[in-house]
Amino acid sequence: MLNFDAVIFDMDGVITKTAVVHSLAWKKMFDEYLHYREETYHEPFKEFTHVDDYLPFVDGRPRYQGVDRFLKSRGINIPFGEVSDEPGKETVSGLGNRKNEVFNKVLEDDGVELYDSTIKLVKELLANGIKVGVATSSKNCDIILGKAGIQNLFETQVDGIVSAKLGLNGKPEPDIFTTAADNLGVRYDRAVVVEDAVSGVQAGAKGNFGLVIGVAREDNEHELKNNGADIVVTDLSEINIEDIDKFLLAKQTKK
Repeated sequence: MLNFDAVIFDMDGVITKTAVVHSLAWKKMFDEYLHYREETYHEPFKEFTHVDDYLPFVDGRPRYQGVDRFLKSRGINIPFGEVSDEPGKETVSGLGNRKNEVFNKVLEDDGVELYDSTIKLVKELLANGIKVGVATSSKNCDIILGKAGIQNLFETQVDGIVSAKLGLNGKPEPDIFTTAADNLGVRYDRAVVVEDAVSGVQAGAKGNFGLVIGVAREDNEHELKNNGADIVVTDLSEINIEDIDKFLLAKQTKK
């Protein structure tokens, strides 16, 4: 008998190859806005970069929280506005909506690519009676999983829309993962979290899950390990169900 009952996957960068699309959409939106500030407020332009800006301030977080954290890192304070703000309006919401507009355009043009190794693992889990869910900060989860044709694989889906409706805290708080586990009817210590973002492994660790697996897509093994991942792989092809069970049992034995 296995020592876990469910696995909860993050989406972007774990199931789908949309993390890169997100990063590019964030860069386009922020660089446009920073150029606007250069022209309007005579502030020196400093481009938005993947390593210095996207990974520490935006990656894995709810959209508006990402906007707010990045702007504050540059000493920029603007009103939050309303979630209905026009894309590009000089509010946290308006900039977040502009980013989403750019992201959806890329999705429409290019479609969604999957990590085949993740889908293979998901199907193996299901074949062995393990429950599977997805927990993501993205409000585009329905669109992305629908376009990829894999929505039927996940028994529960806790995304940005669900989080807003239920008032869940974003990562690094564990709310989306604990809610997914609750929906699946499993104990947290018998559930596994799979994440590629630092904020995500922090959330898994805070939620006291049985095992937190970090997927290092960004050459960030150490960051994931130091922030809550129990094990780190560069791709899920490196582990199988038996490996997950052994790692979880070893962690339990250490306690």
